[in-house]
Amino acid sequence: MNASVRLSASSLRAHKRRFAGTFLAVFLGVAFLAGTLVMGDTLRASFDTMFGNATSGTDAVVRSADAITTPGESEGVREPVATDLVGTIEKVPGVAAAAPNIQGAGQLIGKNGDPIGGQGPPTLAGNWISDPELNAYRLADGHAPRGPGEVVIDRGTAERGDLKIGDTTTLRTPDPVKVTVVGLATFGGEDGMAQVTFTGMTRADAEKYLTAAPGEAATIQVRAGPGVSQQELVDELTPVLPKGVEAITGQESAEENTDMISSQFLSVFTTLLLVFSGVALLVATFSIHNTFAIVVAQRTRENALLRALGASRRQVTVATLVEASAVAVIASAAGLAGGIGIAAGLQALFPAIGFPFPDGDLVISGLSMALPLAVGVVVCLGSALLPAVRAGRTAPLAALRETAVDTSGASRTRAVTGLALIALALGVTLTGVLASPSIWLAATGAVLALIAFVVLGPVASTTAVRVLGGPLDRLRGVTGGLARRNALRSPKRTAATASALMIGVAVVSLFTVFGASLKATMDQTVARSFAGDVAISTPSFGAGGSGLSPRLADAVQRLPEVDTAVGLGRGVAEVDGKGRALTVTDPVALERTFDLGEIRGSMNGLGADGIAITENEAGKQNLKTGDKARLTFTDGRTQTFTVRAVYGRSELAGDYVITRDAWAPHRTQDADTLVAVSFKDGVGTDDGKAAVEKAAAQYGNPEVQTRDEYAQSAAGGIDMMLTLVYALLALAVLIALLGIANTLTLAIHERTRELGLLRAVGQTRSQLRAMVRWESILVAAFGTVGGLALGAFLGWVLVEASDGASDSAFAFAMPPLQLTVVALVGLTAGALAGLRPARRAARLDVLRAIATE
Repeated sequence: MNASVRLSASSLRAHKRRFAGTFLAVFLGVAFLAGTLVMGDTLRASFDTMFGNATSGTDAVVRSADAITTPGESEGVREPVATDLVGTIEKVPGVAAAAPNIQGAGQLIGKNGDPIGGQGPPTLAGNWISDPELNAYRLADGHAPRGPGEVVIDRGTAERGDLKIGDTTTLRTPDPVKVTVVGLATFGGEDGMAQVTFTGMTRADAEKYLTAAPGEAATIQVRAGPGVSQQELVDELTPVLPKGVEAITGQESAEENTDMISSQFLSVFTTLLLVFSGVALLVATFSIHNTFAIVVAQRTRENALLRALGASRRQVTVATLVEASAVAVIASAAGLAGGIGIAAGLQALFPAIGFPFPDGDLVISGLSMALPLAVGVVVCLGSALLPAVRAGRTAPLAALRETAVDTSGASRTRAVTGLALIALALGVTLTGVLASPSIWLAATGAVLALIAFVVLGPVASTTAVRVLGGPLDRLRGVTGGLARRNALRSPKRTAATASALMIGVAVVSLFTVFGASLKATMDQTVARSFAGDVAISTPSFGAGGSGLSPRLADAVQRLPEVDTAVGLGRGVAEVDGKGRALTVTDPVALERTFDLGEIRGSMNGLGADGIAITENEAGKQNLKTGDKARLTFTDGRTQTFTVRAVYGRSELAGDYVITRDAWAPHRTQDADTLVAVSFKDGVGTDDGKAAVEKAAAQYGNPEVQTRDEYAQSAAGGIDMMLTLVYALLALAVLIALLGIANTLTLAIHERTRELGLLRAVGQTRSQLRAMVRWESILVAAFGTVGGLALGAFLGWVLVEASDGASDSAFAFAMPPLQLTVVALVGLTAGALAGLRPARRAARLDVLRAIATE
């Protein structure tokens, strides 16, 4: 064992450059993984501290006990509580103070006329609580609102909107309200709570604009007297609260807020980063395996001599694994330091891009350090295991042989196995997406397809390189022909080198295809469902935005250019015990402006006790026209509705439709999410749109778009997602390129005498550089083409699986321009990866190269 260790140490000292690529691959993968874990821990701890500081004076929160949660949402909708409960609560022993907390949606307009926020995080408005202990926000400048139209806003919102004390602007509630900024506030010591915007109003204004009726609040904040614990306060409050109202401790409320942030942002964000860390490490696995495979092949004679001198198979294998362990531990340890640097960089970068990272030191837990270190070591050792075993099997007589061209990768057994795996992958995938829709079957088929591509790589590389490199003989003459033959020399090596790039390109292509399919789906949905001419909407997604004024549709309807204007509002209710989103609208106008498919029954005359549902939901609930459906609203009241219509399509209209009269008794803050407008015959789109824009300007100046513009805007978030994905995948592609460069560098070392002979017989330095570069491009081309094919297939699987798992119909789209760009980037990257090895090859001394053993 000691001899193996000494041998490994000597080899590492003598050949440090051989493992440079392996070191960088492990370093980058571990650094990305460690940075992700440290950043996640830091964010959670920062939000814990921020919410804890902000609610430190609130010892109990009184709220509605029940919440209705619709599919796809983590936070439910609760019934308001009566503000007159404050008087009852203040009489409870142990209560020092209580205040109603009125809260709703409110979006401020910045100085430039654009809305602030709305891109995911909520845009909130509420009453300014005068008790500083109970108010999560602290007044930093100016004074609290005292009269109508006066507001306090958080500093972060003021900075983003270029607003200052004394400025007058508009607050969408969603009805536009003229407000004057009289104060600036902080949240938990920060300028704001991430990108959430907050506007504090007087209690009278909050009741007027944010509630259905005066005397309602979202919660009641309670502060305990001296010596009373939070739990003791809750125990005192519980007996005096009416049925359906509960009290929770302030600590529980803070934890719920942190959990909400975690489920809506942190978990999704860190999971996304961890997925890409996994992709980067998978790519690194191929690069590391290839490096050790080449090193072992180059040391065949050396290992054979060791065997001839008495070294056992075990000693040679252990020596190779000790080398891998040394590289793994050093690179992983460096990766941990790099990960901490990445997390610190992101902590500084987030505020610069508009996401205030809560202040606080980096949280470096034992798990965040131990897990990446273990993963880095395991990945490196696992990648080196097969080459190490192969090194141990070296026969002593191999010391007497010349190194031969390796064609072992192109075996018949490998070809048969690969084809069988492809057949199995296709069978499982088609079953999972077509015959019996199943996400798990589709995912299993996708994994099998990836394995099949890797197994078939060495077999396919021979044919692929011949085809891809065919034009080189004509275009580059002897130089091109030599580059092609060098790439063909070792099919297994070429395939292993290209596989790393193939995986990176495959994932990029997968998301490119899926993103294009989502856009095509949105285009298809709007084209198929929306029969109007223009749409009025607010540019927001997630929980952001305040919606549109429910009076806007009526104002547009009165225009002489308009035939029909229908607003789509949103409500929630439990249908047979399950939370469902309701579309609140005029059913007759909805039928005229949207294509609802085949309708059984009539949309006319739903009234205050009728409901229309989609055919799909009717099947799930076992309902038909004339049947009764029981709906329970957030106010706790249950009402029986008659199913008066069953319609076919639901993409934009939703699954359940009720009238505004039916929703009015149960509504809280009323708003529309969309107003669809159809023009009268003979009215041009430009003229009609101009008239609608003029009318809409009085309601907060929402965006008016044609049908095509609305479809593009609705799909705008997809481009943001793809930009993030491409940025993250750049790391995987970088690791793959390091693998190509490392392989070429080691191959040049292996072919030193051959290169010297080529120079001796007349090959110029520029021809030698070109030969190495074209070899790199051929390897990259093989990986890129394979990645495009695999990525397109996996993109189709993902689209079809999503189609089977969703009620909406997904459209599959192959974006030729984007995929062409991906292909060109792959080829360009291959050319760049070959630059350094080509320069090194060209600098070889001819006589020394010929004399090399």
